[in-house]
Amino acid sequence: MELKLYNTLSRKKEEFHPINETVRIYSCGPTVYSFAHIGNFRSYIFMDTLRRVLKYNGYKIKHAMNITDVGHLESDADSGEDKMVKAAKKENKDPYEIAEFYTDVFLKDLERLNIDKPEIICKATEHINEMIEYVSEIVKNGYGYETSNGVYFDISKLDKYPVLSDRKVDEQIAGARVEVDKNKKNPEDFALWIKAPEKHLMKWESHWGLSYPGWHIECSAMSRKYLGEEFDIHTGGIDHIPTHHENEIAQSKGRCGKIPAKFWMHCNFLTVDGGKMSKSLGNIYTIEILKEKGIDPLAYKLFCYSSHYRNNLNFTFEGVESANVSLMRLKEGFKNHLEGTENVEKDVISSLEEKFHSNINDDLNMTGAMSAVWEAVRYPIKSKQIAELLLKFDEVLGLRIDEKQENLEIPEEIQKLLEDRKKAREEKNWKLSDEIRDNIKQKGYIIKDTKDGVTLEKV
Repeated sequence: MELKLYNTLSRKKEEFHPINETVRIYSCGPTVYSFAHIGNFRSYIFMDTLRRVLKYNGYKIKHAMNITDVGHLESDADSGEDKMVKAAKKENKDPYEIAEFYTDVFLKDLERLNIDKPEIICKATEHINEMIEYVSEIVKNGYGYETSNGVYFDISKLDKYPVLSDRKVDEQIAGARVEVDKNKKNPEDFALWIKAPEKHLMKWESHWGLSYPGWHIECSAMSRKYLGEEFDIHTGGIDHIPTHHENEIAQSKGRCGKIPAKFWMHCNFLTVDGGKMSKSLGNIYTIEILKEKGIDPLAYKLFCYSSHYRNNLNFTFEGVESANVSLMRLKEGFKNHLEGTENVEKDVISSLEEKFHSNINDDLNMTGAMSAVWEAVRYPIKSKQIAELLLKFDEVLGLRIDEKQENLEIPEEIQKLLEDRKKAREEKNWKLSDEIRDNIKQKGYIIKDTKDGVTLEKV
């Protein structure tokens, strides 16, 4: 069955065929100066889905993802402090200590979400020599030049810029939103290497004195090292398109004359209650916060399947709580089929599998794929054959449907209802007690009254 993926480079869905036997992928990873939030993790869930769909189709994978622990300035352009340095000052810690802490938290959250980790996870600070070499080659080829502030890429030397987006070149962030470095040849030229102020915390010896990398060069240098000059797929969020990924392409063309990836794939934004996430609104949620509110991280993963990765997805707690209940029902449905003793026709299994496979191969249409999953769960004949099919589907879903529900903290809302029910029973108000019990069940929990007290189980 053919696999079609949307390519930002061509602005259309294309049939996917790998360059070589092994599919080579590069994904933009986190800048580890703070906790990654659920909006960030939507992109990594998309990355995980891509990996799993490729594996489902029988492909072998070599996948690299960077950890940005230096070089990412406050602006996507060339202005402000390095985010790592700023975080280090704020927390009064060494920037390497900051990076190690938030990297560990990020990797733990990947595990909580059962995200299939890339084969290669590479840190920017461990590839400084590769970056210096890459910049040197760009300069040697006439695409880079030195100023008093650093080394810049000369976009006027390119045959076309930009190539991923439709924006006009004078809309480049470096030229449109920040004061232009008067030493630049063109306002839109971007930093490859930045000369460090005397008291800058992160800097290395280079041909240009004590300095540090620009944000974009790390991905170019590391993708080249681990995947070669040309590879199959590059992934990231849509916010990477106009600046970071455009500049990666520019750097590669300046060094070897090639666009590095055949397919460029981008995940759309996550909004919260219809708006942007921001600290001022207090709506930046992490995986840990979801757990504290009684939401299984895998329920958030299931929630992400409710919209195509290229569409905007609006997060609400009502929506993710519904996904939490759906996850429990999915696991219960799998268990019911696993305990089934009847057989189903082969045509039923093949029809469900074809429906699932055709959807995931249509540009990772997980919404359509989930319709096949629920059709299997609700099939009236309970059969181990259906259970085995659901396990096969879970190779793509990554929801661990064969594992028991994780023990989560009981949400405050449920705790309050339990207290109200306890009070109703003490007052022998059995009608109210039953109504509260039913309300709790609708929210995904079952109350069991035992001689030792009340126990609470997930539906």
